[in-house]
Amino acid sequence: MALSATVHTFTVQLADVDRGVYQDLELRVARHPSETAEFMLTRLLAYCLEYEDGIAFSSGGVSSTDEPAVLVRDLTGRITAWIDIGAPDADRIHRAAKLADRVAIYTHRDPEKVLTPLTGKRIHRAESIPVFSFDRSFVDAASAAVERRNTATVSVTERELFLDLNGTGFGTSIEEHRIS
Repeated sequence: MALSATVHTFTVQLADVDRGVYQDLELRVARHPSETAEFMLTRLLAYCLEYEDGIAFSSGGVSSTDEPAVLVRDLTGRITAWIDIGAPDADRIHRAAKLADRVAIYTHRDPEKVLTPLTGKRIHRAESIPVFSFDRSFVDAASAAVERRNTATVSVTERELFLDLNGTGFGTSIEEHRIS
């Protein structure tokens, strides 16, 4: 018998001063049995940091090869932003960059280990694709605080991220890298 996803609920107060985005969010995040808590937290943070009209978690979940973990669709249903998590391969990023107007990658891993396999590979508009990383100790500590029902405040100012998760505060810089 296959294991089913665990659903986590997040009540999030988002204050992204850098982008002028202030929003209260009620999110249900399904965590696939093969998904780590760190990956799920990175997926949640990417959703918050990319928040705009039309944003959604992909319908296929983390196991989908046709869609990213987070995406933005316009009113016609076309994908306008492809937001991937972790360490996607060059072929996936290349296809994403041809499909969507904007591509971004968020990782909870060492950014060099994400970027090195992509160096020199054929990736459409590679120079325009940001790779955002969070400090590993931040991700480890914050993911340990995730429960089934969560209350969070996500604040961003000058690419500094502060996360209050269930009454425990965490902070880190959002580092931006580029594919070369």
